[in-house]
This record gives sequence, structure tokens and C-alpha cells, in this order.
Amino acid sequence: MPPPGASVAGWGEIMQGLAIRLAQESPIPLDVTLSCRPGELLALVGPSGSGKSTILRSIAGLYRPQTAHIVCDGEIWADSTTGRDVPTRLRRIGLVPQSYALFPHLTARENVLAAIREEPAVDADRRADEFLALVNLKGLEGRRPAELSGGQQQRVAVARALARNPRVLLLDEPFSAVDKMTRGRLYQELAGLRTKLAMPVILVTHDLDEALMLADTLCLLHRGSILQTGAPLEVLQRPATVEAARLVGQRNIFPARVAGHDPDKGITRLDWRERPLEVRLQSRWKPGADIAWLIPPSKVILHRRDRQSRGEAENPVQGTITSLIALGDTIISAVKLDRAERRELTFHVPRHVAERNRVALGEHVGLSLLAEAIHLMPAAEPRGRRS
Repeated sequence: MPPPGASVAGWGEIMQGLAIRLAQESPIPLDVTLSCRPGELLALVGPSGSGKSTILRSIAGLYRPQTAHIVCDGEIWADSTTGRDVPTRLRRIGLVPQSYALFPHLTARENVLAAIREEPAVDADRRADEFLALVNLKGLEGRRPAELSGGQQQRVAVARALARNPRVLLLDEPFSAVDKMTRGRLYQELAGLRTKLAMPVILVTHDLDEALMLADTLCLLHRGSILQTGAPLEVLQRPATVEAARLVGQRNIFPARVAGHDPDKGITRLDWRERPLEVRLQSRWKPGADIAWLIPPSKVILHRRDRQSRGEAENPVQGTITSLIALGDTIISAVKLDRAERRELTFHVPRHVAERNRVALGEHVGLSLLAEAIHLMPAAEPRGRRS
């Protein structure tokens, strides 16, 4: 990828897919470098104002950042150093906006036809019907948007985007306007449709679960910058920073100091509030370094009351349950730990496990922290030092 301000000459021209570099200080801060291969689904995830939609609009040519380098299949779409800026209509972008933007007075077929250019009417009708069949709307070609459900309207919008014969498919919060049940069906349909698409697909979403289900690559954004890019589960379970960990919803984040490493046993030892802790070997951290560590709530193991197990010897801690929340068959519990740690520890257990072990408010319980699941990160900056 080129550094900020560099020309794209020679960059991206030999690659297939999409490569972009966007940067500016205002009015919307941006500092991103991304690529997406043909057949790959890249999810842009972050809170409101993180720059997700601005990136999508920049790719589509609907927004011009101060610095923009965009290359698709070797063709330069934008290069701010030379002034090159290919118009949106020539970029062959398939865009599905959040509102779908269907023409209300046109039928599903006519909405798709609006995206098909320079073909005889008979061929265009046939192609429009093929795209509607591809998104499971066969038989509904003559209905107008008001006669279609939200999920069906979304499918028409996807069919229209594909009818442009795009080189890149851009999806801007495409599932936000439908109910949860319909959303689940659309997830399955998009996953199936992707196997037939040989183009980069970029999905903008604020829903982390959506990205985990659909994406090959997750890009975590905050204030116009990339915090981390990688496989969705890798970003979720092994975030690069405390800030990234908080954005993906990790709650069990604690400060500690590296006490040392034992490569023969495959462990790193921590000093956590005067409490020893063993984690999987992470030798890039020097002994004496201040770090932060996290463990997913699902990797905190509740000790059984009826009998002990060998697993209870792995980083055992004790504490008092301070809250219980039931979400379906899962119980989410918070524990105030004994000794010096002020932060609470969260763990998840199935309802039947909670009932069998008489988990209740005020109960004193034993827990184990699985060493393999503990992930180390740089120590969090003091809040006063954040820019």
C-alpha cells in the first residue's frame, strides 16, 4: 500500500480486486488503507461517526476525500496527486443503500431494468428476471415496492445492484430496515449468493454479530482510523488494543505486569494485583512490562459445587455474584472478586448449569480462568492522555 500522499502509479495495478487509501483531517477525519479481493466480503464495523459510510461513498465516487487513491482490478478510479477522478457512473459500482432507494412507481422488474443499459428490450427483460430469480424473487417481478415486504425490497435492491454488472458490490447497512427473523433469512441468502459472485463485497454495519456471521475480513474503525483488520474471530478474541477490545464488547479487561516466561511449559506468568496468573506463552512481552489482559466471558469456568475437577486448579479465583441477567438459555453473571481487584469479572453459563450450581445473587463462587484463552495487549493509556 502506498504511504499517504504517494501516487498510485504502479500500486494496485497488478492486483485483482479493490485497493484504497483515504486520508484527510477534516471535516470527517480519515486515515485508512484497505484492500478486498474478488469473492471476499470485507465488513467495516464501528460506532456512528467512525467513517464507515464515508469510506463507502468514497469508493463509489460520491465523496472526495483530500487524499484518495482507489484502484479496482488495476484500473485507477481516483488519484488525488494527479487529479484523476472517474465519475460514479463509470466505476461500475453496485450499491445497496440503507434505504434501498427503489422507485416506488416502478415494478420490481422495472427497478432492475433501470440499471441495465444498452441492451435490446427483450434481452434486458430476460436479464432482469434472471437477477430477480437469483435473489429468490421469481414470480414477484410485477409487484411495486409497496406490495413487497422489507426483505423483498432489499432483494430487489441487491438485484438492481448486480444488474449493473459491477466490479465491486457495496452494501450500506442493508439489513437495518427489516425485522430480526427476516434478517436471519437474508443473512443465509447473502451467504449463498456470495458463492456465485466473483467480486469484492464491502459491507458497512454497526452490528458486530452480523460481521462475524458474514465477513471473511473485519475492519474495526474508530474516529476515521483503522484499529484492527483481520479474521472476525481473531479480532473479537484477540484485539490489538484495549480500545479495540472495548469496541468489540469485551468486558473482562484487567491490568497486570509480566512476571516472566517458561517456554518449556508454554506459559507466560503475570502478576495480577498480587495474584499470580498463568497464560499461554506470549513471549513478545518483556518481563516487567505493564500490560492489559482479557478473557472472554465464555472462557471463565464455574466450579461445580457437587465435586471438584482438575480444571479448577487452572488460575482459580473466588468472588461474590453481584448481578444476574437471563438471556434465553444463557445466564450472564458479574462477580466481585476477592482480594485487591476492583473491576468485576463477567462469565456466561447455560441456564441448566447455573441452576445445578445454585447460582444466585450474593452467592460466593469459585471460577477458573482458562490460560489458553487469556490474551495480552498493551496497557491502556490513562484517560487523560487520550486524544
